[in-house]
Amino acid sequence: MKIEFLHEPELEFGTGRHIDIKFGLMNYGPLDNDSPSSPKQIKVGIIGTTETVEGVTAWLERCRNEIPAKKSRQPYLFPSFPGCNPDASFRTSVVLDPRLLRTIPQRDFDNLCKLTDVGQIVTGAVNRFLAELRYLAENMTGGVLICAVPMVFLDRIEELTHPKEEEEEEGEGVESDDSAAEEVDKHQLDFHHMLKARAMALKVPIQIVLPMTYDETKRRQQKAHPERVRKLQDEATRAWNFHTALYYKAGGTPWRLIREASQLTTCYIGVSFYKTLDGSRLMTSIAQVFNERGEGVVVRGGPARISKEDRQPHLQDGDAYQLLSDALARYRQEHHTLPARVVLHKSSSYNGEEMDGFSKAAQAHQIEFVDFISLSDSFTRLFRTGVYPPLRGTFFSLDRQSHILYTRGSVDFFATYPGMFVPLPLSFRCAKTESTPRYLAQEIMALTKMNWNNTQFDGGEPITLRAAHQVGNILKYVGEQDRIEPRYSFYM
Repeated sequence: MKIEFLHEPELEFGTGRHIDIKFGLMNYGPLDNDSPSSPKQIKVGIIGTTETVEGVTAWLERCRNEIPAKKSRQPYLFPSFPGCNPDASFRTSVVLDPRLLRTIPQRDFDNLCKLTDVGQIVTGAVNRFLAELRYLAENMTGGVLICAVPMVFLDRIEELTHPKEEEEEEGEGVESDDSAAEEVDKHQLDFHHMLKARAMALKVPIQIVLPMTYDETKRRQQKAHPERVRKLQDEATRAWNFHTALYYKAGGTPWRLIREASQLTTCYIGVSFYKTLDGSRLMTSIAQVFNERGEGVVVRGGPARISKEDRQPHLQDGDAYQLLSDALARYRQEHHTLPARVVLHKSSSYNGEEMDGFSKAAQAHQIEFVDFISLSDSFTRLFRTGVYPPLRGTFFSLDRQSHILYTRGSVDFFATYPGMFVPLPLSFRCAKTESTPRYLAQEIMALTKMNWNNTQFDGGEPITLRAAHQVGNILKYVGEQDRIEPRYSFYM
């Protein structure tokens, strides 16, 4: 077995390249800095209770200037946030207009929290936010709408979905502090997904903000150990993540993959599956289309089915053909040309029908180069001498088709392993490929750095599949005949 190390891919920013997102933005500015269409000012509307609106507003004002770095022996992992102003990283400023601040009476949430049904509480909160979102969407042009969720709502959902006696039986450990926005559990994420889905018709991107994002005193207890509070990212990192997402949702492009002149123009597609909201139907496929610039376009696929042979979701040949044809048509509509190469990342293996359908669609659109790859977590691990796990970028092959890549692991640039648990490598299997496994692994590494919800570059999944999962979570709340928003910024 030959084990290789793939060097960290660089990203392209405004005036230069860097492997790290934060330092790339600090040193070179966003990719579209010189473009007249880049958001030089970001208009925001804020909806919440008097307390949450005031909290978000004060924090955004604070973030205009530098947020000090966390005290750490890894300064590259936790740099300061230089501030959101025309002279700092994003070269933009946030515009706070008092006319775009809408408050929901605290008693509305207090009354909701008297209910005992989680579904009723979530639906009631969504309806209350949606009413104010509609008002702001009708009275503002462009920008981003921020929904500031009150703590009482989160606490009530937590209380109903994780009773203390169950917590002790489950024995859950300390939760990951991957991002403040990801601290919510499954039921609270339902609020996120439902609100995103129902607000889509307003055609204004929304950002959901939790109290702990802007106020470190708003901490929740761990499920398994209520006497302990959950871990939280440092304030500078929270500011980095929040403003990166805000910049992208406002129409900006912070960074992109590097494509050399000799490389083919490529369309990246992620295909994943989700159940309908009532769980009564078979899986349904969705696709997320990206180009090298990272511009995402959402395409909704047809029904899927669980195979009796491998117990995985698959498409029939006609549905596979239609899905890839729709994706390429959308790509052409956005970019006025077709790509020379298609890379399709799928969350399950390929069967014969899917291969036939995808291959015929590529041929019909005269795509000469295709790479059809399935990806999943791998439980094949390497052990490294010392206390740190293998380096991110460690790559080896099990056979001609099956390969293992550490997309999470120790990072030389950080001089540490930034995770909390032993990392699982990524397994990718080449169903039909033109490129070499090493080239595909390097490409997957680069695609893990295209997540505009997080500025730490060692994401485990490529954006193709991560986005596909996110889109699927939202689409289950959208009617099959309802029009969906094609831009990825409405789903993140």
